[in-house]
Amino acid sequence: MNPETKIAVVTGAGSGIGRAVALALAGAGWSVALAGRRTGPLEETAREAGGETLCVAADVSLPADVDRLFAAVRERYGRLDLLFNNAGTFGPRGVAVEDIGYQEWRAVVDVNVTGSFLCAQAAFRQMRGQDPQGGRIINNGSISAHAPRPHSIAYTTTKHAMTGLTKSLSLDGRPYRIACGQIDIGNAATDMTERMQAGILQAHGELMAEPVMDVRDVARTVLHMAELPLDANVQFATVMATTMPYVGRG
Repeated sequence: MNPETKIAVVTGAGSGIGRAVALALAGAGWSVALAGRRTGPLEETAREAGGETLCVAADVSLPADVDRLFAAVRERYGRLDLLFNNAGTFGPRGVAVEDIGYQEWRAVVDVNVTGSFLCAQAAFRQMRGQDPQGGRIINNGSISAHAPRPHSIAYTTTKHAMTGLTKSLSLDGRPYRIACGQIDIGNAATDMTERMQAGILQAHGELMAEPVMDVRDVARTVLHMAELPLDANVQFATVMATTMPYVGRG
């Protein structure tokens, strides 16, 4: 492997935004460690990406799995330049606040908040200890970090927490050349957002079809953020379908 090659970890790399970002990074010459719960989708991403990839089946909400993921990256590559902290779940859809079960709530928090923290912590340790020191963490937030949808309290709460994680990592990473930014995405066309084109509940109580954008536009934005020198950082970026109901939502 070329010693100048940059090394990235992408979580949730088996589908959707994670797969698109992994493909963009690989296409730009990065070596990419692909993480996700199921090996099959990761291997599909790897085949499509070509180049140098590493597939690691891992549940980011489990500390032992996260430790194993970053140990595998360290053993294969010896360093880490980028974590795209992408793995997440929406949780129960269309469920009123009073009807969400404790385990449903915990499942969303465990993946979106605890999983993101565990991966960021492991990446931070690697980036702080390596020579040359430093690296970049990009957290996948959401437009829901600013404006919620109806019946999305678990997801929305965790995405607000992601913003706090991003700011704290940015501050704590300064002495070690560790930059951290967040991308807030609205209506990228993936399996997770397919229902938006058929009609999704709006704040005024009616269903409305919403426009979506090509997920590759998200990937290009992440690639731009990733390839900045560590002296520069996109702290927060919002990428959305131009005419979706976000500005003025509610």
